[in-house]
Amino acid sequence: MDTVRWIITTAPEIFLLLAMAIGTLLGRIKIRGFSIGTTACILIVAVLIGQLGHFTFPPILRAILFSLFVFTIGYRSGPEFFASLSVRTLAQVVLALVIGATGLVLVLAFAHAFKLDAGTAAGLTAGALTQSSVIGTASGALAQLGLPSDVLKQQEANIAAGYAVTYVLGYILTLLFVPFVAPRLMRIDLKAEAKKLEAELAGGAPPKTENLSYRKFQARAYRVSAGAGRTVAAIEAEIGSRTVVERIVRGGADIKLQHDIVLEAGDDIVIAGPTAAIVAAKPILGAEIDAGELLRNLPGNVIEVLVENRELHGRSLREIVDRLGDNARGVFLRALTRMGREVPLGPDTRVYIGDVMTLVGSTGNIARATAQVGHALNTSDRTDIAFLAVGIAAGLLAGLASFKVGTVALTLGGGGGALIAGLVCGWLRTRKPGIGAMPPAAQQTLSDLGLGGFIAAVGLGNGLAAWSAIQTQGLLLVGMGIVVTLIPMTVGTLVAYYLLRMNPVVTCGALAGAMTVDAAVTGACDVAESQTPVLGVAVPYAVGNVVLTVLGPIVVAATFSG
Repeated sequence: MDTVRWIITTAPEIFLLLAMAIGTLLGRIKIRGFSIGTTACILIVAVLIGQLGHFTFPPILRAILFSLFVFTIGYRSGPEFFASLSVRTLAQVVLALVIGATGLVLVLAFAHAFKLDAGTAAGLTAGALTQSSVIGTASGALAQLGLPSDVLKQQEANIAAGYAVTYVLGYILTLLFVPFVAPRLMRIDLKAEAKKLEAELAGGAPPKTENLSYRKFQARAYRVSAGAGRTVAAIEAEIGSRTVVERIVRGGADIKLQHDIVLEAGDDIVIAGPTAAIVAAKPILGAEIDAGELLRNLPGNVIEVLVENRELHGRSLREIVDRLGDNARGVFLRALTRMGREVPLGPDTRVYIGDVMTLVGSTGNIARATAQVGHALNTSDRTDIAFLAVGIAAGLLAGLASFKVGTVALTLGGGGGALIAGLVCGWLRTRKPGIGAMPPAAQQTLSDLGLGGFIAAVGLGNGLAAWSAIQTQGLLLVGMGIVVTLIPMTVGTLVAYYLLRMNPVVTCGALAGAMTVDAAVTGACDVAESQTPVLGVAVPYAVGNVVLTVLGPIVVAATFSG
């Protein structure tokens, strides 16, 4: 035991890394498809290890770790957050605000009724509303109050205790509420409503497999005979399926492509499009030819493109094709991904900033379309460390600003400042794609490392006091946590469906997004036997991350009594 205490004193970072490793492994364990998540497991493991002795970490370590996490969250949510400030997504924004406001009112009511200190109230907020970043912003706000070190340490321990007790329960309740309780409150059959929505997305026709999946894209060459005397536009219209003429060779020389060009017998042409359509084009054009040189000079491509054009935000695929006009010519959408989940495709599927389109077509056509949509994701991109460092530094500087609310100095703190900086930097990246690169894999790494390290440091540093607080207030926290989790979602469901008239399937996805619980979307998709709940996630998730995170300093200001 003396050896353990010596290690704790000499190299506490060893236990921090062990807590992260053990917590991460436990968080991956699923029982009947359910897991309680990495963050909660890391905190629980850290609190238990914290019983071994007194761990001390320099404040700068926690500040940097949390800043990395919250800046990355802002960076990832920034484009969607600013784009959500539009009429087309107003209902989803209102839902996220309703859930955040209702949760805040309940926490403050409990704090007043049971005389909760600021730390406990903040921990309850973070856990019951399933937003881990509240721990950091609340801790930062408390640190700005000039409290004695022992008082500050106890307040941080109370945050950890409140979070540890209520987060797991809040997470489980959200997973159950979204797919099972919300549909009952709306008095709908989620599976039936999902089928109806799929039909609407398909333009009113019954959904078919081919409407929701990609049909293989090909290019083939033909020698014109039956199609002689007809224009390019007429040929493309008859073949259909957005098939395009990519090249015309007449007398051994290429001729400039125009819609009104009249094809002549003996022309060699290349058409591109879905396999079924171009194979069936033979009676319309003439005999297929083996023209390897023609096809080699028409390279095809498959590219993932991040949607960044604000003018496309909230519009249907039908509207986007119309807006792009000739820029969409010869380009096909293979898949649409939102927050890592594939979205059902149909003419009325709506696209939001932050979505990823997988585009298929010739290199030239894709390049033209990409310029109108956003920018191509390049897996070889390296993170722009200078941009990242300057952005976080600016956020930390902004977090130093404060203003008085009564006797309490209200401030975003370093965490809140880093969040705002991340939002702005993420938005700026969409305006100037040449700067601020941070590939999705790098974002996930920084987010996991930052949050995991910060949570482990909090748990280890406050393990003894947190365990004592859990024993003292555990049952009370459980009861309050249930209420603070369920009531906001209940109010949000009723407001969304009966007042905002949101589609019930989209509402389920939006609830999961507003509570920032990704796994709840999976549950809704399983019950609906459809991916349509994913349609409601993006905007509430972006808004929810911001709104819930800033609740930390608000709760501290409203509940702290000097």
